Amino acid sequence: MSETPRSREIGGDTSTGLPQRRTGHAFAHTPHRSDGRPPQTPRGARQPDPGGRPGTIPPVPGRPAIIRAALCLTAFALITWQVLVSGPLLSPDERLSRAVVRSVPDTVTERLSDLGNIPVAVPVLILAVAYAARRGNRLGAAAAALAMALVPALIVPLKEWTARPGPLEPWAAGYYPSGHTATSAVAYIGAALLLAPYTRRNWPTAAALVLTGATAVGLVLRGWHWPLDVLASLFLCTPLLLAVRWFSLRSTRRSSG
Repeated sequence: MSETPRSREIGGDTSTGLPQRRTGHAFAHTPHRSDGRPPQTPRGARQPDPGGRPGTIPPVPGRPAIIRAALCLTAFALITWQVLVSGPLLSPDERLSRAVVRSVPDTVTERLSDLGNIPVAVPVLILAVAYAARRGNRLGAAAAALAMALVPALIVPLKEWTARPGPLEPWAAGYYPSGHTATSAVAYIGAALLLAPYTRRNWPTAAALVLTGATAVGLVLRGWHWPLDVLASLFLCTPLLLAVRWFSLRSTRRSSG
């Protein structure tokens, strides 16, 4: 009799004949379902979470997001330290500012800077929060509102602590970090994160990046802030926006499921 496939699969077994049904302790205790479905979902059929780990419910923040947040906070801490000790990083920052300040008419740069004003930026976020909450994305809406509330709670003490003078007003203090940049970033990008799940194209994110970038450029060109003031605010706000993104994705996935 020819060798069966079963006998070839068993290492070291060269006997011939029909394969025997194996019975043992493990087989005897295999659970059975009354509805005929398999006792457990196969490992390969589990849906991965955003971090790539199979079968994680609810989703947890992926390592890339945590790493990005940690890097941004590290960069912010480094810039803050340089501002406090008047370190060597301030020299190129001041040279760049002097080279570009007032290189564009003030009427243009002032309009761009106004995009970071609270009466301009915050209503955009409020509308996005209301729309997201109505669509069922309550976690994301609450996270965005909390992120905006944290902006003055973080920026104001840092301004008083660092007491950095401005490019055009060396006698004044409290320019680091940029509050207008932080307000525009959290308002516009936060609103885009809330609206993105409900749009076919990712135009909200593109518009938010343009508005935030325009605010930052306007502040530097007008001379309201040093370049590092603006950059530090973006680093500080990135972890807040990553948290908004995570809560928004979690909420929309839960509501759609």
